[in-house]
Amino acid sequence: QGGGGRRMGAGSQLTVPGGGKAGGVYTWEEVQQHSSRTDQWLVIDRKVYNITQWAKRHPGGLRVIGHYAGEDATEAFAAFHPDPTFVQKFLKPLLIGELEASEPSQDRNKNAALIQDFHALRAQAKSDGLFQARPLFFCLHLGHIVLLEALAWLMIWYWGTNWIVTLLCGVILATAQAGWLQHDFGHLSVFKESRWNHLVHKFIIGHLKGASANWWNHRHFQHHAKPNIFRKDPDVNMLSIFVLGATQPVEYGIKKIKLLPYHRQHQYFFLVGPPLLIPVFFHIQIIRTMIIRHDWVDLAWCVSYYFRYFFLYIPLYGLFGSIALLSFVRFLESHWFVWVTQMNHLPMDIDHEKHRDWLTMQLQATCNIEQSFFNDWFSGHLNFQIEHHLFPTMPRHNYHLVAPRVRALCETYGVPYQMKTMWQGFTDIVWSLKNSGDLWLDAYLHK
Repeated sequence: QGGGGRRMGAGSQLTVPGGGKAGGVYTWEEVQQHSSRTDQWLVIDRKVYNITQWAKRHPGGLRVIGHYAGEDATEAFAAFHPDPTFVQKFLKPLLIGELEASEPSQDRNKNAALIQDFHALRAQAKSDGLFQARPLFFCLHLGHIVLLEALAWLMIWYWGTNWIVTLLCGVILATAQAGWLQHDFGHLSVFKESRWNHLVHKFIIGHLKGASANWWNHRHFQHHAKPNIFRKDPDVNMLSIFVLGATQPVEYGIKKIKLLPYHRQHQYFFLVGPPLLIPVFFHIQIIRTMIIRHDWVDLAWCVSYYFRYFFLYIPLYGLFGSIALLSFVRFLESHWFVWVTQMNHLPMDIDHEKHRDWLTMQLQATCNIEQSFFNDWFSGHLNFQIEHHLFPTMPRHNYHLVAPRVRALCETYGVPYQMKTMWQGFTDIVWSLKNSGDLWLDAYLHK
């Protein structure tokens, strides 16, 4: 058994697999001792749960829940689960006790007043119906994707495969924005029942995009759970191709790590980041993940995309031409995706775990881009990145309604709420890479 609290409450004295006693009472210090990969406890609403065995079966992946081992996961639990009552049946067998009455509800000296006010804001937003989706919004979005894909094929069929029509076809296919729509269903923000969100998510990301729903879930939920935190957010794991933030470059410089000329990373970013992320890195990672995990359902959905695509385009372009067209579409999508997603995060604070409360952690790692019809469309409403990170299950068409409330709460507690133009967001990506590269060079040469 693992270590843990020895003091007992009035509940059962039964031993719980993995350590601890059923009905036990624990201090935060004791909970924090259970944060290894083989011994994981967490706290939700003052209840202590042993998730060591359950983590392997967690629908969102074992890593995302493991990132909260030894911590208070109350706010993350509320953010990710639209139906907490349903999830309680899975939590009940994992319950091993609760916090001592003398222990605060928050760990690590977090601001209790801020957390309570954010909880009240979330409850009010839910009461006001801001977590309810408008079916017509998402039906129209799906409809416009189907229409654009049909238009692209009909253009080639009618006008032929000349260069101008082919380029226009590629632009239309990239503009369909199925990636933003799969994001909505992946976050369980459309249907009330999670299973319908999961089913449509597999259809859109699998059959319309040729990717894997489980791969996306396990990766993306980690990003939301611990944004811009090294070793926890996969989006800042740059495989030593880039150094990010103000801490990592200095660490690399002091250790004399020079796998690449990092002081030039703001220049080679244009050659490595936007052109290659989706066509090369994500593509390899998706196929590898599905095979290693034996995820045959996602693989079948993925294969259905390629079967449909090649069935439609090989008669028009041949095999080589069809592959070239698909590569061009992925090339365009990758540029679009990288610039939109990184403008909200890369210029923000990127560091090791600091155990902040939910609101502060998300605001340190995210910023917003000004609202306009074009910005909403171009970014799939991820110009409201702050609101999306605070309320990941909220339908995106309601972000603009909750944004003023979030901003007011941030002003009350002095939490910076950053708003930029889209152009500033793009340029900040490059400047942040340059600044990090300069920090690396200084540490490499002088420390």
